[in-house]
Amino acid sequence: MPQAFDPGQLKKLFRPDHDSKGEDNGQVTIIGGSSLFHGAPLLSLKVASRLVDMVFFATPEKSVGMVAEQLKSKLLSFIWVPWEEAENYITKSDAVLIGPGFMRFRSEKVPEGQREQGYDEAAKLSRDLTERFLKKFPDKRWVIDAGSLQVMDADWIPKGAILTPNSKEYKILFGESLPFEIAKKYNCVVVTKGANATVSSPQGSFEIRNGNPGLTTGGSGDTLAGTAVGLLAKNDPFLAAASAVYVTKAAADELYKKVGTNFNADDLADKVPEVLRKVL
Repeated sequence: MPQAFDPGQLKKLFRPDHDSKGEDNGQVTIIGGSSLFHGAPLLSLKVASRLVDMVFFATPEKSVGMVAEQLKSKLLSFIWVPWEEAENYITKSDAVLIGPGFMRFRSEKVPEGQREQGYDEAAKLSRDLTERFLKKFPDKRWVIDAGSLQVMDADWIPKGAILTPNSKEYKILFGESLPFEIAKKYNCVVVTKGANATVSSPQGSFEIRNGNPGLTTGGSGDTLAGTAVGLLAKNDPFLAAASAVYVTKAAADELYKKVGTNFNADDLADKVPEVLRKVL
C-alpha cells in the first residue's frame, strides 16, 4: 500500500547555494509541440524556467517556436534552440522533458501490437523522435509526458525516468499492470494522477491527497511535467516526482481559496514557484 506523502520531505529538495554561479542550479531541455498543440510545452517551459537557471526549448514545429519567441517578451529566461541543435542542448542539460504537445495517434482504440495502423504522419514523427532521443541519451534524467507516452514502447523507458501519464496514456502503455509493478520492472518512477495521486518507484509508493477538481483543467498535466523536470535537474527522481505532484496540488489549493475551481493552467504555472518557496 502507498504511504501518505509527508510534506516534510520537501525539506530535502536542493536549494541554491548563496555563492552559486550560473548553471550551478540546473539546466533543462524541453522537447515538444506540434501544429495542433502549441500551448502544452510552453506551460511546461513557463514553470520550469522559474525553478532552474536555464531552460532550452526545442520543437520540430516552427509555428510553436514562433509562439515561444512571442512569449519571450514576457518570459526571458529560456532559449528557443534550433531544432537541428537539440541534441547538443540535451547533452549539456541536467534533465530533459519530452512529449508535451506531441501529436497522438489517431485512435486510442488501436490494439496493442497494431498501433502502427493507427498512426498518421505527425504521430509517426512523435514516435520516431521519442525513440531517437530516449535511446541516444539513456543516461540522461528524463521526464516523459503526454504525446510521447501515447506513441512509445515501454522498453524504451530509460532507468530512473519519471513518467507522468493520464489514465488513458497509462492504459495505452501499460494495460492493466499496477504502477508499482511497472516501476520495478522498468526501474522508473510512475505518477498516476487523480484526487488521490500516487507516485511509484522501485523503492516504494507515495499517495498524495491534496488538490481539488480545478486540476482537471486543460494544461495542468503540462504544468506538472514542467515542475517535475525543474526539480529533477538537481534531485532524486522519486523525491522530484512526489514533490512536483504535491506542490502542483498545493498551488491548486491556494488558487481555490481565491477563485474556487475557476483557474486555468497559466494561473497554476504562476502559482507553483510561489508555493514551492513557501514550503521550503
